[in-house]
This record gives sequence, C-alpha cells and structure tokens, in this order.
Amino acid sequence: MISPLAYVSHKAQLGKNVTIDAFAYIDDNVILGDNCHVFPSAVIGAVPQDLKYRGEETWTIIGDNCVLREFVTIHRGTASKGKTVIGNNNLIMAYCHVAHDCVLGNNIIMSNATQLAGEVEIDDYAIIGGGTLVHQFSHIGSHVMIQGGSKINKDIPPYVIAAREPIAYCGINSIGLNRRGFTPEQIHTIQEVYRLIYQGGMNTTQALDHIEANMPQSAERDAIVNFIRNSSRGIVKA
Repeated sequence: MISPLAYVSHKAQLGKNVTIDAFAYIDDNVILGDNCHVFPSAVIGAVPQDLKYRGEETWTIIGDNCVLREFVTIHRGTASKGKTVIGNNNLIMAYCHVAHDCVLGNNIIMSNATQLAGEVEIDDYAIIGGGTLVHQFSHIGSHVMIQGGSKINKDIPPYVIAAREPIAYCGINSIGLNRRGFTPEQIHTIQEVYRLIYQGGMNTTQALDHIEANMPQSAERDAIVNFIRNSSRGIVKA
C-alpha cells in the first residue's frame, strides 16, 4: 500500500507487500525488498551529504522485511562504493540516519536517533542504543550490544557489550548470545578469547598470535581474530 501523500520515484524498484506511509519520500535508484514498511516522513535514497558527490549514478538497496520508522533518512552511495546497502529483517527506529556507502547486515536494531556517518559497516544481529553517534569508516561486529548515547570512534568487535564514555569493552553479550542459540561451550570460547585480548597482559598482536597458536579452531574464535586483524581503526579498549 502506497499512500497518495507519499512521493515514490518512477525509477524506484519496490518489492511485494510494501507499505509506504504519508509524506515518505522514495528517491531515484532505490531498490526496496518485499514486506518493507516505510513510515511517515522517512527519506530513502536522497543525494548524499558528501561534497565529493558529483551526481554519479549510485544506489540505495534495502532487503526484505525492513521497518523504517518516522523521519529515518538513508542516503544513496557515492563513487566510493556506488551503493548504500541494508540487509533483511532490520528495524531502524525514528530519526536514525544512514549515510552514503554504509553497509548493514541482517537482523539489526538501530534505536531512535542513531546516526551513522559515511561508509560505516554493521554486521548481523547488532543492537545499537538510542542516540549513538558512529564515526565514518567504523565497523561494528555481529551480536554486539551498544549502550545508548555512545560515541563510537573505534571498531566494536563481535559478541561484546560496548558502553561507558569513552566507549569501551564491557564484557560479552552473553544474554543475547544465549537467546540466539549459542551453546555454553561457544560462549565460554568467546569469553576466553576476550580474556586473553583484554586481560592477558599482551598487546593485541601478541594476544591474537597466542590465541591462534593455543586455542582450538572454531567459528567464534576465527570471527573475533579475523575482525580484529582486519580492523583499520583499531578496536575499543577495555
């Protein structure tokens, strides 16, 4: 259902069972998946707030089953990546902003007034508290829980709780992991990896080398190690 009071560009591609409420604005080069709901006054696919943008053809791509609440703004990409991408089953609450060239995975919750600068990456099942500010090029890992009002200027590795001011590692998201079916053994592995990283008396490189040499291989161990090794901004401190 599309409200007659909404604007939807003829260049936008809409999936099945899409709802677009009054005063929403869907710009050119938007792909919106099935069963999405765009609430009043949301703006999807607008020109990016980036002075380097020169009118090149870029895209905003949004997956299935996404809820975009009131006054959400999602901008299209720039020549940097060519597209802003949001996956499936995401809830983006009122007044959130997703800037150019961001890449969001699946099953993410962005609480009210969270602001993402350009080229931020957020992995699956991240939960971001309201009013959080995320610096450009930051990477937020999967299954994290971030305190509302946080200022993120470092990468947040997977499975953790990040809070305080300045933002810091505050333990692992054990409740969230348990709810999503992680076994006690998997959670214990994650705890042990982070104990070595943050409390093992080694620098980060030494800790990662020690973990790979001495801990059995697992998907959780490798997800943490690979995330940190590939971090260009560095991860939050303890």
